[in-house]
Amino acid sequence: MDKNAIQLRRLGENDIVNHFDCGDEDLNDFISTDASLYFKVRLATSYVLEDSENGNIIGYFSLAHDRISLTDFPTNSAYNRFRKQFFAQGKMFKSYPALKICRLATDKKYHGEGFGAMIINMIIASYRNDNKAGCRFITVDAYKDALPFYYKQGFAPLSKEDEDSDTRLLYFDLESVRTNKE
Repeated sequence: MDKNAIQLRRLGENDIVNHFDCGDEDLNDFISTDASLYFKVRLATSYVLEDSENGNIIGYFSLAHDRISLTDFPTNSAYNRFRKQFFAQGKMFKSYPALKICRLATDKKYHGEGFGAMIINMIIASYRNDNKAGCRFITVDAYKDALPFYYKQGFAPLSKEDEDSDTRLLYFDLESVRTNKE
């Protein structure tokens, strides 16, 4: 595949994705039936990574606004430890702005080719370099089997409370990435 033929496209409320199979029915169903509805009611915006030569959908992701909040932690002291790690001085807020990766998947035909990491890097670069509304963190409720992928991308668990759950709340600090402009 010619990597120059890859394009990113935002899906609108009338866009339909028919041919996508990542191996997870929930993720397949979302992109084929729910993504346009979520866009229409402004809950999430979805993007597809596609091969412009043949129209194949390589992968997709959905984004929404989020926050890391005092309520995400089991105790006030756990929240304060987290907050002081990133904001040693300054005003204490009850929450900090974040971007949520609601869904992320690559088609089975492209598994293992680095497209998931490419998507994560695109999201990070977009918000790190063009932060239009104040966003310090990226969050994701990662499936248990996807945890190694997200850890490899630099995400970390927010707390130990969900250690044994089917999904785990992870975060990525956008300040951990330095751009060439700085």
